[in-house]
Amino acid sequence: IVDRIIPADELSMGGKEAGCAVYIDRQLMGAFGASSRLYTQGPFLPGLPTQGYQGEANPAQRYRTGLAAIDAFLKQRDGKTFVELAPAEQDAFLTAMEAGKVDLPNGVKGPGFFGLLLQNTMEGFFADPVYGGNKDMVSWRMLGFPGARYDYRDHVSKHNQPYPQPPVSIIGRPEWLGKGA
Repeated sequence: IVDRIIPADELSMGGKEAGCAVYIDRQLMGAFGASSRLYTQGPFLPGLPTQGYQGEANPAQRYRTGLAAIDAFLKQRDGKTFVELAPAEQDAFLTAMEAGKVDLPNGVKGPGFFGLLLQNTMEGFFADPVYGGNKDMVSWRMLGFPGARYDYRDHVSKHNQPYPQPPVSIIGRPEWLGKGA
């Protein structure tokens, strides 16, 4: 799914190769996945669309239920799972799910689950590589973002000029760590 949300093109690699799925897996295994930093006691009432998800399930549970619901729906409708669909069919399904035109089983709300997938995929693509995504700082290089540099004073007054240094992760540059570029 992350490759359909961020497909490879002439500017960068796709979401899967960039590590978005690894990022999501790591997040789901931690505090985010368990909602351990959120108030998760009831009551669980339907909120307004602007309030986001208001249910009882934590993100890890939502992913397990949502991904299973996608495959169950597609298996019943098309006789195939999501990964067995052609890329154009995958895109059409995700577009319909985002628009709320797909009735997924087990009470999964398509737009809400798509929003979670989209948000986490973007996080994985643009976050610091230390978290598992943004392999080789691909998105930062694409945007010209310098990363976690500590000092920009020499460049603050240089408007509309690209920053001349390569990006730096929280843990440094790959070549500093003996991992190559």
